[in-house]
Amino acid sequence: MLKYILKRLGLAILILLGVSLLIYILVRLMPVSFIEQKISEITASGQEVAQETIDAMKKMYGLEDDSFLGILKGYVNWLGALCRFDLGTSFLYGNSVLDEIVDHMGVSFVIAFIAIILEYLIAIPLGVTAATHQYSVRDYVVTVLVMIGISLPSFFFGRVLQNLFAMQLGWFPPSALQDASKGYTGIMALLDQFWHIILPLTVMVLLSIGGTMRYMRTNMLEVLNSDYIRTARAKGLPESKVIYKHAFRNTMIPIVTMLAGVLPTLFSGAMITEQVFDLPGIGNIALRAMQAADIPFIMGYNMFLAFLSVIGVLLTDLMYAVVDPRVKLF
Repeated sequence: MLKYILKRLGLAILILLGVSLLIYILVRLMPVSFIEQKISEITASGQEVAQETIDAMKKMYGLEDDSFLGILKGYVNWLGALCRFDLGTSFLYGNSVLDEIVDHMGVSFVIAFIAIILEYLIAIPLGVTAATHQYSVRDYVVTVLVMIGISLPSFFFGRVLQNLFAMQLGWFPPSALQDASKGYTGIMALLDQFWHIILPLTVMVLLSIGGTMRYMRTNMLEVLNSDYIRTARAKGLPESKVIYKHAFRNTMIPIVTMLAGVLPTLFSGAMITEQVFDLPGIGNIALRAMQAADIPFIMGYNMFLAFLSVIGVLLTDLMYAVVDPRVKLF
């Protein structure tokens, strides 16, 4: 086991090196930059910017040399800082990229964690019941829900819920994480924040359970058609025992594969949903940074996601040995 983990960690380092090089090159090849946007804003207001000032700004951010050697040198310097956990300073927010990620990561984590728990609690039973009652009314209802969940864009569904339940009915707050005018503290502040995230949670859960239900239904149908399931039924085992003891356990193996993407989802935030409801999560500030061509934040945020993805895949591989005794890690 230890040898396998060390081998995967070495492979993960190589993958992260390749991702870092790709991210740096792509970001440096962006058609616009934060500096150019700032200069355009200044000149649009009627002021002039001297070339010396422009050169000084580019030198400050390490963007003065666009040649191959200049880009390579910039990558080496950025990679060295990255190894020291220095993701640079955000152009847009004027703060350390790492500090910005840490400060806004908690909101996204709490919302995503609750949403994922609810998603699996709803989607797995519905997928199982759809598979065990194939072509019944129950199966067709689940299929319709799946199609709705897959088809609706999050920004559209979010605006619909926002307009109906917040603007017209007034049941929930339309946006933000808390009501600053109330001045709540302690448990009341937590309850106020929970009330504010109900609509975003609803959007995230309802739009994500469709794919999980379809995945669970397909896997369960495949397992139910296996020879050992027919053998278990031929022995006279109760149907509930056949489904939940023999079939369900084997459907967990593909579900574990889906968990590889859970870790990045927990910490990366939901960009569009957070933007619609104006939540101070990492996804919202990352979207603003990308729109402003904030190069340090874009590179740091994407490396953060790459690191989480690699760790997620490693944990998934280790989980295979837990859910499937046939898997041996050497």
